[in-house]
Amino acid sequence: MRITVFGATGGVGQEIVRQAVAAGHEVTAVVRDPARLPVPLSDVQVHAAARIDDPEALREAVAGRDAVLSGLGSRGRKADGVAERLTRSVLQAMEAEGTRRLLVVSAAPVGPRPADDPLVDRMLRKVVGAILKEVYADLTRMEAALARSATDWTSVRPPKLTNGPLTGKYRTAFGSSPRRGRTISRADVAHAMLALIDDPAAVKQGVGVAY
Repeated sequence: MRITVFGATGGVGQEIVRQAVAAGHEVTAVVRDPARLPVPLSDVQVHAAARIDDPEALREAVAGRDAVLSGLGSRGRKADGVAERLTRSVLQAMEAEGTRRLLVVSAAPVGPRPADDPLVDRMLRKVVGAILKEVYADLTRMEAALARSATDWTSVRPPKLTNGPLTGKYRTAFGSSPRRGRTISRADVAHAMLALIDDPAAVKQGVGVAY
């Protein structure tokens, strides 16, 4: 499978690249600094992009791809609209090239939670939501841009991310989040994204992933 990865040097993006290469996929990594890639440069096609907010500069990277996976987003509490802005550029490039399959990383609080979530989970969600208000607002706008697009998108919504190992032992919930889903490793988020590429039930859906 021919895959392009945005945010390829970030926490989730590095895991996507590593696992996709190990699975034998043809991987194009869109990066500013190729030295930060987690695999030898001989194992990936590198698309150097000084400006990811320029759709024209991204068209070559997404042309003819079977799927585009994105780990783009804020790395702190100050979102500055980065997820929405950069994802819109990716969407415009994909639509111009007729590339349809897109999977992005969002966050569990952006989507609905199970109605029977325990009280402690609901309270924790409110506290974290207040702290990361700008980040979640940015991701909400990003998901709105996905919904308006012509792509076959999937928004993968993890709770708190950890640096734990790849286990493959996580739960998914289409249109919601797994009950008591509090954490998941970046490696398992990447694993879930790769697994969902060919799942028709995930198209135009938010998918919660958690332990």
